[in-house]
Amino acid sequence: MRIYLLFLSLFFCSLSFAQNSISGSVSDRNGQPIPGVNIKVVGQDASSTSDFDGKFVLKSVKSLPAKIEISSLGFTTQVLNVTSYSQRITVTLLDEETKLDEIVVSASRTPERVLESPVTIERMGIAEIKKTASPSFYDGLENLKEVQMNTSSMSFKSINTRGFATVANTRFMQLVDGMDNSSPLLNFVLGNLIGVSEIDVQSVELLPGASSALYGANAFNGILFMSSKSPFSSPGITAYAKYGQTTQKAAGTNDYVDYGIRMAAVFSPKLAGKANFTYMRGTEWYATNYDDKTREGIDRNNINYDGINVYGDEVATNIKGVGQALASQGLIPASAVNLLPNTNVSRTGYNEVDLTDNKVSNTKIDFSLHYRPFGDEKLEVIWQSKFGFGNTVYQGANRYYLNNFFMQQHKIEFKGKNFFVRGYTTTEDGGQSYDMLFAGININRKWKDDRTWFGQYAGAYISGTLGGLTPEQAHAAARNTADTGRLVPGTAAFNKAFNEVIADPNVLTGSKLVDNSRIYHSDANYNFKDLISIAEIQVGGSFRQYQLNSGGRIYTDADGPIRYDEYGAYTQVMKKFMDDRLKFTGSIRYDKSQNFKGNYSPRVSLVYSGGQNKNHNFRGSFQTGFRNPSTQDQYIGFNVGSAILLGSAPDNLTRYSETLPVATAVGQAFAGGTSVTINGLNAYKNSYTASSIAAFSATGNAALLRKTNVDFVKPEEVKAFELGYRSFINNTSIDINGYYNEYQNFIGNLNVVAPLYGTAQDAPNVAGGPTDLGTQSLHALQNGNIRAFQLYTNTDLKIKSLGFGVGLSRKVYQDFEVGVNYNYAQFDFDQSKDPSFEAGFNTPKHRVKASIGNEKLFPNFGFNVSGRWNSEYLWQSTFADGTIQSATVIDAQLNYNIPSLKSTLKVGASNIGGKEYGQVLGAGLIGQQYFASWTINP
Repeated sequence: MRIYLLFLSLFFCSLSFAQNSISGSVSDRNGQPIPGVNIKVVGQDASSTSDFDGKFVLKSVKSLPAKIEISSLGFTTQVLNVTSYSQRITVTLLDEETKLDEIVVSASRTPERVLESPVTIERMGIAEIKKTASPSFYDGLENLKEVQMNTSSMSFKSINTRGFATVANTRFMQLVDGMDNSSPLLNFVLGNLIGVSEIDVQSVELLPGASSALYGANAFNGILFMSSKSPFSSPGITAYAKYGQTTQKAAGTNDYVDYGIRMAAVFSPKLAGKANFTYMRGTEWYATNYDDKTREGIDRNNINYDGINVYGDEVATNIKGVGQALASQGLIPASAVNLLPNTNVSRTGYNEVDLTDNKVSNTKIDFSLHYRPFGDEKLEVIWQSKFGFGNTVYQGANRYYLNNFFMQQHKIEFKGKNFFVRGYTTTEDGGQSYDMLFAGININRKWKDDRTWFGQYAGAYISGTLGGLTPEQAHAAARNTADTGRLVPGTAAFNKAFNEVIADPNVLTGSKLVDNSRIYHSDANYNFKDLISIAEIQVGGSFRQYQLNSGGRIYTDADGPIRYDEYGAYTQVMKKFMDDRLKFTGSIRYDKSQNFKGNYSPRVSLVYSGGQNKNHNFRGSFQTGFRNPSTQDQYIGFNVGSAILLGSAPDNLTRYSETLPVATAVGQAFAGGTSVTINGLNAYKNSYTASSIAAFSATGNAALLRKTNVDFVKPEEVKAFELGYRSFINNTSIDINGYYNEYQNFIGNLNVVAPLYGTAQDAPNVAGGPTDLGTQSLHALQNGNIRAFQLYTNTDLKIKSLGFGVGLSRKVYQDFEVGVNYNYAQFDFDQSKDPSFEAGFNTPKHRVKASIGNEKLFPNFGFNVSGRWNSEYLWQSTFADGTIQSATVIDAQLNYNIPSLKSTLKVGASNIGGKEYGQVLGAGLIGQQYFASWTINP
């Protein structure tokens, strides 16, 4: 805390230095000031940027005469001679179509023109962030080519590129100033919850597709880089305030606010610092999908109803079995059991909107100090701390309300022209987060335990049948009887039960999520380009340690945190030939996780620049990528009600265990007692596939049963081929790419059912007798003496995906800029050969995006309109399967600069005139959002 107070105090201290300075201003051809222009003295350390009025001051200019270089993206670069400190510099920059000359770093870990990138790359800079018509710059990423968003919550959006992603996108990596934003516990990115403020963003670069060769195991299907502004080059105070409203049929119209401030100062040529604060709050998109998970349509009168956004109705049992138990205790006549149907009945659940306050908020705070020991960029030492907390909804196997969730990152980094060394730690605290499914289940149980509820249901059904009611009427009367006195949302009794349940981490009685996990990570890179002239050679490596600590609530860590390590090393060689027209890049990386064998990830690419100005660029690449099983794949042991999610690390199978009751006297005789204890070996070594269980239940034919035969989860691999062309012809920017991916050992989920006794086997013998273990397992299935599991494993089948994209943009009449892009994606997997395996491609086959805008429509006035459309597609996840409908979304914004106030006013709206649409089955439909913002620049 002392260091934070010291840091903040520096912003209010003034330090004086004797300086020789040069001042001036920069404007465009229309005489409008240009903010953010880079100005530097050639051959000296002095540099600056223009303010909102286009004015600048170059301090500490060592000697004259000197040359100063003035450059800004989208304009021609100028170099001027300065002979006097009193000389007033007035510069007019001319427009230049430089999109293909933008400099990117992420594709090869070295600066290069985007035109010469060896792989597909998308970029969003300060100008694009200003123009975005979305409520935030992170929302605006959805308009980039290749990007598909999966929206779980208003503030929790997961980026997907090239398929195979749900909200928990463990195949995609996101780095902010070099730090992985992934949750230590969940192993995937939580949107921009601890990302970067939109007024502190310098640039965003996106690499769709495998990037393991340079960035390791998690960069399997893509990687996003967000870089913040340096206080040395962007000092001053910037602030913004945004107010708007969200509109949704289920939630109505609600206020939305978002504001932030950035403070940056250069205290001396050696020391600078900055601080950011942002806050957002609003009302969540209500999740009101009441379709039944197991059948099409809404049928809340179904006696075994299990609604998608209804929780507590997952508790179900065979009502005839309940009658048999009552008869064995002498509570009903044995003859009455025959009046009960042999079918499952579920308890009445609670809607999601009754189990959360439906509020969303996010606060981000970050501080950094930047020290240059030599007064220049030869060496810079950076200390950075980031904090993010708030409320949001995450969807995995269940729906979870992350309430007062807190995540923090701390980094120390040493970097220079050709190297960096950094280390950081990420920690998180679940706060008062809870599982909505278990909230519904255990609120019901606090009021009335399952045994009593089902007993009353069975008794009332028998009475109704004897009274002459039809089966439908008897079921309705039975539910009404069993539900008499049920806790009603909004009442004091309900609120008391709700608060007790969400504060209790025991899944048998509560729903609280416990999380105090962390990651320790370090990485380094060195580029030998100033030491070796024959080629540009880089080497680097990384080390990471996970510490999982959920107190046994999510992982099998009840006895203490689980620790495991990963490390990797890589090298890359880049060489140009044929008068610098042909660029070869080759790299290889080795990664090792302590639970798996090491993997090599090579990449080879060629880029040929044709044409007089080298503007016709053809690229081709081949690389292999791999992904280590995530923390969940290995160590989860999570009861989600309908099943146990169980990771398959060898030491995880025996760490998980559970004692379950055994029903019926025959079953107890087979089991050797009234209860039995099972562990993970039962799930992997003695279970039936869920698909064969479904076939058996539908037909009663035991010959259809199939024993589970799967290996423990291991790393998945991809062979990725890509071809592309990028150019600028007749004022038109063209980007074409195509890819083909072939996956092996693809990681997915397999649903299985383990009998509590007997031996699982293909087609068990129906008449085998009581000593036949196959007959015993069949008896377990028939009498509900089972435990369902969801396993993490690999499919033996190859999965293939392919796609292509075309992007075009150009300036048309005057300064109007038009852009359009199209993406096609498909995958190939023979489901019939592995019917229980879910690949989860979750990507539309067709996507079209378009935009039109003009930032110079009138003096100080600009606008932008963007639209996107996607075809419908199949959604598969651990929560629910179904179809995501096609959607058309149009966003628009108007902006007006007020130079006298150094301000920009902006009004915008997303999903204008469009119908509500979904991106995640089970999440709320996305409505309309309107906003107005005021940004003050230095």
